[in-house]
Amino acid sequence: MISFESVSHDIGNTRIFSDLSLCVNKNEKVLILGRSGLGKTSLFRLILGFEQPGSGQIRINGLDLDKNHIHKIREQIFYLSQDIDLKDEVILRLLKDIWEFNFSTKLSREELNKQLGFLELSPDILEKKTSDLSGGERQRIGLMIGFLLDRPIWLLDEPTSALDDAMKKKIADHILSLDKTCVIISHDHGWQDNSTIRIERWS
Repeated sequence: MISFESVSHDIGNTRIFSDLSLCVNKNEKVLILGRSGLGKTSLFRLILGFEQPGSGQIRINGLDLDKNHIHKIREQIFYLSQDIDLKDEVILRLLKDIWEFNFSTKLSREELNKQLGFLELSPDILEKKTSDLSGGERQRIGLMIGFLLDRPIWLLDEPTSALDDAMKKKIADHILSLDKTCVIISHDHGWQDNSTIRIERWS
């Protein structure tokens, strides 16, 4: 569960939001809608502990978001940024490094092929460097990392913006069917049109 209780947040002299209360229950899917500049991305940065609230309380799965709990909280979260910030590395090496950092087993080729097939990516992409990927490929590799890590909380910032309409819908329907707590920032209708999602409009 993600809980914001009367949270106010400033960046410099700019008030991003004030007295924000928001609750996302376990396995609930919430879509944040609103024009740019309203602090939607700051919401994620607060949850991850990259920014600090001016006042109020944030709790993640019952833990206060503070220096004593931040490491444990981050271990529960998969965050996909709008920029898809990936290390400049050969894809296969990148995926293996991420897997081996998080798990004691080796990443199987069977699991890789399963994810590649679902995301409609050629196995040849594993030999590319991240700097050589198109926007759509980069987005799908970012999503693949999320599927591999399989963490209980997903924070997704415009996760399907570079994909075609069919892939947008495929990804949205799949993620929204998972037993995950998801908060999504997106203007893509593939998310809005799914009946399982709760829409929060920011103005």
